[in-house]
Amino acid sequence: MPRMSGFRLAPSDGGGYQASMLNVITHGTPSHAPPLIIAHGLFGSARNWGVIAKRLSDSRQVIAVDMRNHGDSPWSDTHDYPAMADDLAEVIAKFGGKADVLGHSMGGKAAMMLALVHPDCVNRLIVADIAPVTYDHSQMPFIEAMRSVDLEVVDRRSDAETQLAEAGVDRALQSFFTQSLDIRRRRWRLNLDGLAAEMSHILSFPDIDAYWDGPTLFLSGEKSDYVRAEHRSVIRKLFPRARFASLHGAGHWLHADQPRAFESALRGFLSF
Repeated sequence: MPRMSGFRLAPSDGGGYQASMLNVITHGTPSHAPPLIIAHGLFGSARNWGVIAKRLSDSRQVIAVDMRNHGDSPWSDTHDYPAMADDLAEVIAKFGGKADVLGHSMGGKAAMMLALVHPDCVNRLIVADIAPVTYDHSQMPFIEAMRSVDLEVVDRRSDAETQLAEAGVDRALQSFFTQSLDIRRRRWRLNLDGLAAEMSHILSFPDIDAYWDGPTLFLSGEKSDYVRAEHRSVIRKLFPRARFASLHGAGHWLHADQPRAFESALRGFLSF
């Protein structure tokens, strides 16, 4: 699939549909509570959040999005947080104009930027295992590993996982990455070239003169070092009402490591 300077309409392979520019998957029906928007992390998709989204939809509508350059959403040459925040704002406009917003990792940075530049869109904000800082770790080895997969000989996900293993990718990440593999079309549902070109923007966070004073929860994995003690001053400057919580036994993918504890923490924060 060619890279494009703007957006394209993305196909939907079941359950998703276009809401403004992004593909979304909805769970439940509108209620008295604001809808919950879920923004996934780098290399993820709305479908990764299906179980949690469905469980949380017992009391509100839950909308999981495919971020740009992921899943069934459009591909773009731009992949920075102001653009992703604008994408989320357009989705929220389609679902009543105000929402609770949950973002994990890259999606957490996009959710923070959304609150800072579109404050009226956000009711409550949950940031999962990320801080508004620049990180120095590289995600490029994972992109190179996915690029190295010979899709012409992939007939099932296990074929791709074998090749990823040979490229040095851990078993858990093999499964995670292949959830974004379109076997029938023999392609990745990730704009790997675009993400690689924009990696410096993905790892950073814009220097912005703003703050959001709404209720905010920074929920981290106990075993993760993405949100450190020294980050709290930066967080409180941007989000003065920030609260902090840690999930025992969880790493960076805390929603996968401890799904029920993660769900319980969300329900508690969203209900007070």
